[in-house]
Amino acid sequence: MPLRAPGRDEVLIAVRAAGICHSDEHYRTGHSPVAHWPLILGHEIAGVIVAVGNGVPEERLGQRVCVHYVLSCGDCASCRRGREQFCDAYGMIGLTHDGGFAEHIVVPAVNAIRLPEAVSFAQGAILMCAGATAFHAISRSRFSSGETVAVVGVGGVGMLALQIAFALGARSVIALDTDETKLHLAAQLGAWPVDARNANAAAEVRSATAGEGVDVALDCTGLPSTTRLAIDVLGVHGRAVAIGLAGEPVQVHTYTDFLARETELLGSNDHLVAELPLLLDLAARGLLPLDVLALRTVPLEARAVNSVLAELRAYHAPVRTVITP
Repeated sequence: MPLRAPGRDEVLIAVRAAGICHSDEHYRTGHSPVAHWPLILGHEIAGVIVAVGNGVPEERLGQRVCVHYVLSCGDCASCRRGREQFCDAYGMIGLTHDGGFAEHIVVPAVNAIRLPEAVSFAQGAILMCAGATAFHAISRSRFSSGETVAVVGVGGVGMLALQIAFALGARSVIALDTDETKLHLAAQLGAWPVDARNANAAAEVRSATAGEGVDVALDCTGLPSTTRLAIDVLGVHGRAVAIGLAGEPVQVHTYTDFLARETELLGSNDHLVAELPLLLDLAARGLLPLDVLALRTVPLEARAVNSVLAELRAYHAPVRTVITP
């Protein structure tokens, strides 16, 4: 692909790390259609600004940055209300515009967020989707310090949701998954592990919360069974948040699922640029043990990247894989 110079209010970034997300597999297979072909995938990006366009201060040259993948106009009603993921002209790096599975990428300067020195490029890349998605979902849940949290599916998003919940003051976090390795890792991070294959998984969560159920449940997988589980573990006034992309319907019973306990099922879509400095600050202060997440790096080669995407499709990938130079 030709290397384009940055235009007005844009920057050229030399990519130092690009996370491989399960969403990339959805885009590759057409489960979530991309805007056009050919298209460079990759929306978890960190690197160094190596050129700036007109309107961008030259002081930004050499700056370590990570990339907010939501492209928005900044002027429509949604943008003015701070809801840029619902922008009238919404775009997404790696879905509607070329992404970060490349040596360089051009993005609007406002999308290049300064990366603290204490946060590595690989960590910064992971935070731009898995971390930011988890942070926004927790915000959507109206989580308060001292509440209990269940994370259903502790892959990349789920493991970061677990860490963020602890960093924000969760009294306890329960991790549910079918992968013993991920459950073991979640336990190392302080979570109570529950095997979601167990038919009594919801009852086990209630037992771990003295019969009350949890205040917040995050469904990071999106399968009907995981959404169902997130609803089932809620206590009175509990809030379940749907995050994972699967596209299959889930059956609910209005009375027993929601009215009887006054519970809620909420959706969480993308994240906000205003949330990123708060998330990066948690990481810079050492409150998110991110080293456990960048478990594997691969080179920028088609065979290596496609192999990881195939693993993600089969739900057999490590917690996170990052492309590095």
